[in-house]
Amino acid sequence: MTVDSESAGQRLDNFLIRVLKGVPKTHVYRVIRSGEVRVNKGRASADTRVAAGDDIRLPPVRVAEKPAAPAVPAREFPVLFEDEHLLAIDKPSGVAVHGGSGVSSGVIEQLRRARPEARFLELVHRLDKETSGVLLLAKKRSALTAVQDQFRARDTAKIYAAFVFGAWPAKLKLIDQPLHKTLDAAGERHVRVVSPTHEHGRRSITIIRSVRRVGENCLLEVSLKTGRTHQIRVHLAHAGHPIVGDPKYGDFARNKAFARETGFGRMFLHAAELAFDHPADGSRITLRSPLPADCATLLRPK
Repeated sequence: MTVDSESAGQRLDNFLIRVLKGVPKTHVYRVIRSGEVRVNKGRASADTRVAAGDDIRLPPVRVAEKPAAPAVPAREFPVLFEDEHLLAIDKPSGVAVHGGSGVSSGVIEQLRRARPEARFLELVHRLDKETSGVLLLAKKRSALTAVQDQFRARDTAKIYAAFVFGAWPAKLKLIDQPLHKTLDAAGERHVRVVSPTHEHGRRSITIIRSVRRVGENCLLEVSLKTGRTHQIRVHLAHAGHPIVGDPKYGDFARNKAFARETGFGRMFLHAAELAFDHPADGSRITLRSPLPADCATLLRPK
């Protein structure tokens, strides 16, 4: 094999470990120590620095076979809007928007498989796996950048339905508290409210309207002025009224008791409405998603 320019300057052991994916590190070091690895026909040690164009000769090595990745299922989702620029779907709860972090495939991979003729298909924004509702995708790169610019400029309008534990205080109509996002060792995201003076806090504004009481709990209409990760979930939980079924920021004991009592065992957060300017003609588009059947059933008077 020949060393490329991007690998120039690397130690020989690090270069081989990167190139020989699937070969145990112990085996790489063993063949180097035994002199079976040759750089430009000469012996080399593990700390030898390779240069662009170096010719590296290796003994036969056996690379461990990778387990076959599960096939991505082809899946269409209920369409709320579609033209040559955009596709909006009604995402069900429990489906990730993309694969990764233990999820083999999500909405985007499944749609691409279902639409092999699509030359371009990308997520404009994201919803949490447990969140249902309006999800927008772009069918052209120009549409993707145009609508994402609107998201960044806060020219879009997003409304969510959230069912929370307890009676929401009538006077609490706006939460303006900075949020700070961190990643743990496993790459898991965690978001928390921090003080306004926190150096890494990002201003986050959530507007809340209490829609109605349902038993001891409350249905809220929530609007976002900023679009931070997990913003609604963290703000509502910090206010003392976590979203019913929220597995990360909610009340585990109450979630478990509520699921046992009602049979509703998931998070009740629904992206009900999304408004934006169409990237081609500038017309205002408002997309709405009705409450999923299990959410609507939960809210019916008993």
